[in-house]
Amino acid sequence: MAAPKPLSPRLAIPLAIALLLALGLVADFLWSSSSVPGRRIASASSTVKVKGGKARGKKPVPEGSLNATYADIPAPRWDWEEMPAAPVPRLDGYSVQIGDLLYVFAGYENLDHVHSHVDVYSFTSNTWTGRFDMPKEMANSHLGIATDGRYIYALTGQFGPQCRSPINRNFVVDTVTKEWHELPPLPVPRYAPATQLWRGRLHVMGGGKEDRHEPGLEHWSLAVKDGKALENEWRTEIPIPRGGPHRACIVANDKLFVIGGQEGDFMAKPGSPIFKCVRRHEVVYGDVYMLDDGNKWKQLSPMPKPNSHIECAWVIVNNSVIIVGGTTEKHPITKKMILVGEVFRFDLDTLTWSVIGRMPFRIKTALAGYWDGWLYFTSGQRDRGPDNPAPKKVVGCTWRTKLHL
Repeated sequence: MAAPKPLSPRLAIPLAIALLLALGLVADFLWSSSSVPGRRIASASSTVKVKGGKARGKKPVPEGSLNATYADIPAPRWDWEEMPAAPVPRLDGYSVQIGDLLYVFAGYENLDHVHSHVDVYSFTSNTWTGRFDMPKEMANSHLGIATDGRYIYALTGQFGPQCRSPINRNFVVDTVTKEWHELPPLPVPRYAPATQLWRGRLHVMGGGKEDRHEPGLEHWSLAVKDGKALENEWRTEIPIPRGGPHRACIVANDKLFVIGGQEGDFMAKPGSPIFKCVRRHEVVYGDVYMLDDGNKWKQLSPMPKPNSHIECAWVIVNNSVIIVGGTTEKHPITKKMILVGEVFRFDLDTLTWSVIGRMPFRIKTALAGYWDGWLYFTSGQRDRGPDNPAPKKVVGCTWRTKLHL
């Protein structure tokens, strides 16, 4: 019997190419079937279904499904009590606590209206007890803020509504007399930089640069005492390893901690006469950095999940940092912002994280306080409901719960 004739090169080459293409398609199908975006699936949540088509008018997305609440971390349900709401709703407001008083600064009521005053909440009487104006030249959102227990330092930030430009002007208010004074300006403006008073110096670091999107790494400090600057210029310090706005900045046990944040933010639409905000790519992270000797940053264990918009969403209780709410990574299919509803604990003895509770709803830029065993938060932007973590409404509501650590 005659041996079969070998394929001619003219037939063999096309067959080989076709075989390679088929193998590639099979491998790609198996890889995509096994990939699950996201970190965690909540134990009880709804599902977002996305049919083939376009998401937000961009590239086509494949047909598939992913829990809308996939980023939620299982946590104990706490009993929360609603308290008197703030006089105005606030997004990107700022606060500091002095004794039993919470001083709440500035913020958006909506994108076209910003506040230029301070509201004061009394934890003793559980009422909003005071209000006073800010300087008209002071920023209205994206501030840096710190206190020494009497004087409150409000630094740099965005002046005006929408996505307007930042300013480098800095102010201090005496909470006893309600008198304002101006401090030396920063070398350049910043949006929402990490800010804290440490070892007699105001420290300002990171934040967003003048275009609002590019992360800044610079770190400056200024010696202050009793509401007065002891120097005429800011001193350059060691840059922070990772830049960006919307981070918690805390001093505890004579150490400086910077927690969470993001790279990138909304920007002004080019040519817009009102500086209309348009979204740009953002990367949310949970990095934690510590400075104890002033010469070298140390990276610690990250937060349980990426988190930003937590500048004033923290308190220190029993040698632990408690953080409420925030925002995490966008939904990978719908690309919508996802708000955070967990309560996090950072143990300052072990430098480790845990999730200890759940808020009554998810919320970002919450303003937190602690008094007589009660954990409070007020204001921010809340979610659309238990099964929809996307942001909806700017609120001024105030809530509290008994904190057991």
